[in-house]
Amino acid sequence: MRSVTRRPLPATSKPSPRVGYRFIAPVRNGTRPLLEPAGDIKIPQRPPDHPASLPAAAVNGNQKARWWVLGAGACTLFAIIGIAVYLSFRLHPAVIKYTQLTDFTDSASTPALSPDGHILAFIRGNSDFMSTDPIYAKMLPDGEARRLTNDTRLKYNLAFSPDGSQIAYSVMKPPSFATYTVSVLGSDPHLLLDNAAGLTWLDQHQLLFSKIRSGLHLGIVTQTVNGDNYRELYFPPHERGMAHYSYASPDRGSALVVEMNGQGEWALCQLLSLDRRSPARPVGPQGACTSAGWSPDGSWMYFIATVEAQSHLWRQRFPNGQPEQITFGPSEEQGLAVEPDGRSVITSIGVHQSAIWIHDADGERSLSSEGEIVADFSPPSFATDGKTLYYLLRHQATGSGPELWRMTVDSGKSEAVFPGISMFAYDVSPDGKQVVYSTRARDGNSHLWLAPIDRSSPAKQIGHSGETLPHFGPRGQILFQLAEGNFNYLEQMNQDGSGRSKVVPYPIIEIQGISPGRKWLMAMVPYPDGKRVAPMPMAIPLEGGPSRSMCAGYCVPTWSSSGKFLFLAVEASSQTSPGRSLAIPVGPAESLPEFPPGGIKPEAEPSEVPGSQSVNRAELVPGEDLSHFAYVKTTAHRNLYRISLP
Repeated sequence: MRSVTRRPLPATSKPSPRVGYRFIAPVRNGTRPLLEPAGDIKIPQRPPDHPASLPAAAVNGNQKARWWVLGAGACTLFAIIGIAVYLSFRLHPAVIKYTQLTDFTDSASTPALSPDGHILAFIRGNSDFMSTDPIYAKMLPDGEARRLTNDTRLKYNLAFSPDGSQIAYSVMKPPSFATYTVSVLGSDPHLLLDNAAGLTWLDQHQLLFSKIRSGLHLGIVTQTVNGDNYRELYFPPHERGMAHYSYASPDRGSALVVEMNGQGEWALCQLLSLDRRSPARPVGPQGACTSAGWSPDGSWMYFIATVEAQSHLWRQRFPNGQPEQITFGPSEEQGLAVEPDGRSVITSIGVHQSAIWIHDADGERSLSSEGEIVADFSPPSFATDGKTLYYLLRHQATGSGPELWRMTVDSGKSEAVFPGISMFAYDVSPDGKQVVYSTRARDGNSHLWLAPIDRSSPAKQIGHSGETLPHFGPRGQILFQLAEGNFNYLEQMNQDGSGRSKVVPYPIIEIQGISPGRKWLMAMVPYPDGKRVAPMPMAIPLEGGPSRSMCAGYCVPTWSSSGKFLFLAVEASSQTSPGRSLAIPVGPAESLPEFPPGGIKPEAEPSEVPGSQSVNRAELVPGEDLSHFAYVKTTAHRNLYRISLP
């Protein structure tokens, strides 16, 4: 049941569609709602009482029958009034009030509130999850925002200490995560706990946080500040699953868990019993849950979830109510903090745009994308000639999934390769004649399809058992990732679906890409001896030979379209910096050079691998040489708002 709706105003301006803006209604500072009410809601009132006009009763009439008639009439009247009131609220629900709390020209995200509700902390940056940008804090309602950190590592999840004096945050610290704290008055951050992320305090002494057991398997644990009374509470069943956040209920009996599934996608939220008396179970709407929280009395659970390609605020009665959507419209919400009085929440509201940019010898220029570039599992890629760029594009207005598009770089002309076909990962054959891609069925399973790129014949389904992340192999076979039990494996099959087998006997975490000559497949792999926590980014030879370890921590390798360079991002991008990549020369027949023992470290200089060069862009799509590359430029415009709850 939808209990709340928003009434949008016409937009005062319409940004150019060529860069993929989503519509956003006008916003104001102060207490004026983001979306204006369309007038007071009038609830039908019970008509004034009047003496009933009844026929004269016979002297010896039945008094009991008369009272039955009056009672039935009154019940009918109250029923009609009740239905009218109910329908009035159904058709004209209360208008939600929006109060803008920050007014940045860029973005504010990841809100967190001090226990007394007086201090608001947030990250001033574009990212909805991992961000290299700084942490800020401000006194509510009108205090000035003050920068607290200069920490350029990837970070997420802000949480106040019970006394409100410290803010904990998670950072990517190879080989895993770590939790640091910073004073609300500003100071140098201090390490609180290694191998800990998504940390919150259950009380002054007890901590609730996420910990990597092995590989990327991240689960929920608890222990005291001193390290005593350690207990593992919940780990996702799949070894690739990652429970990034946990939100304890006010009575500390339950927790809401936000997690990624075995394919690295945000999944449904889980309701966890902290005393482990019952197994975890899914709660919230049927969509990707990215944040959660509780009302102060524990009667409501709140969620930020993406349903039908839109991220909005939802609520659900604890423990077994039905999910109800609270916010609507084309602008979206990210992050969630519930105010201590329980009457409102704070979230980041806004839009983001994405566009493809080309860098070449003449400089940089933007090319039209006309939607949102989706690069979660299949980033854009150049054809072998370097003149055609393929990418996945989603049109938010339709609420549909991503389609495969291609763009001619010289002219900027773009077109859908398979109009109306939604896909989540793809690969173009080396000769440019075929595409293998994965789609998502209604049951959530992934299916593989093979199609000629000129659409000369219909696409044919070659896999229907959950195969994902497909690539063409060196002999034209189809390589893919498949979950077996609680592990992912690298497998292969012929183009007709026959001859299925494992490429390597050991499990992998996820496929990351493939070299243009199809000699190497890049994947994250758990350490085989189980002695180290973090996984290894590996180059797996597809025609025999030993695998090669590349990075000391998590990294995403990409290849130039010519196969002459292997790129590794060594410095992440931020609002003020595009980051940096290391371009490593590759020998004939894609022969890899020797890497430093233990792999290339974050922020490595070119001297670590002879012949390497730095390129001032972290997330790029390499072309034929170092001067030619593409990248997706995503710019978010979000600010923090207080939303009154119905």
